[in-house]
Amino acid sequence: MYNGSDASPRAHGASDVLSRRGEMSPDGLEHSAIYDVDSSDPRSTLIDRSGVAPEDLRQIAKVMSALGDLRDAEQKLSLASRRYMRLNETDMRALHYLIVCANKGATATPGGIATHLGISTASTTKLLDRLEKGGHIRRAPHPTDRRALAISITPDTRQAAMDTVGRQQAKRFYSAARLTPEERDVVIRFLADMTQEIALRDEPWAQAGVTAPE
Repeated sequence: MYNGSDASPRAHGASDVLSRRGEMSPDGLEHSAIYDVDSSDPRSTLIDRSGVAPEDLRQIAKVMSALGDLRDAEQKLSLASRRYMRLNETDMRALHYLIVCANKGATATPGGIATHLGISTASTTKLLDRLEKGGHIRRAPHPTDRRALAISITPDTRQAAMDTVGRQQAKRFYSAARLTPEERDVVIRFLADMTQEIALRDEPWAQAGVTAPE
C-alpha cells in the first residue's frame, strides 16, 4: 500500500514541476510568472488580495503555478496522443467514452455520444462516419432498441489508446496513492471547491455568440 514513504524519484511531490520554476522563456519571462497571481493581476483588478498575508500569497502563487504545470502536462500528453492516433480531440473523447461504456457493460449509442460530447446529431454522424472509415469503431444493431445503433471501439484502436494516453493518464493513480487519507480529503475538497468557483453560471459574456454545434 502506498503511504508516502516510496523513495522513488517521483514519490516526494512535484520535483519535475518545481524544476521548471527557474526556467526562462525566449522572451525572458520566468516560467513561474505565467501562472503567478501578481503577474496576471498586478493591480488586484480581478481579485481583492488586500487581506491576504504576503506569505500566504507566495504559497497561493505556488499552488496556481502547480495547477498550471499540470494543465501544461495534460495538454502536451493530449497533443502527443492525438498525433500518434492521427485523430482530433473530439475523436479521442469519443473513443474514451466508448472504452468506458465497454468496461461498464453499457451499450454506447450515437445519442449517448452526442450528449457526452455536447455536439449535434449531424456532427455526431460525421464523427462516426470518420471513425468508422478509419477502422476505429463499428456500428451494429442495438441489442434492445431497434431504433438505435450500438457503437463499439475496434480492438486495435482500443489497444492503441490504452497503450498510449490511457497508460500515461493512469499514472495519476500513483500520485493519489502516495497521499495519506487525510491529504486526499484535503485535495478532493480543494479541487471540488475550485471547480465550483470557476464553473460557468449563465455569465452573459460566455453566452455571447453561442450557436448550436454543427
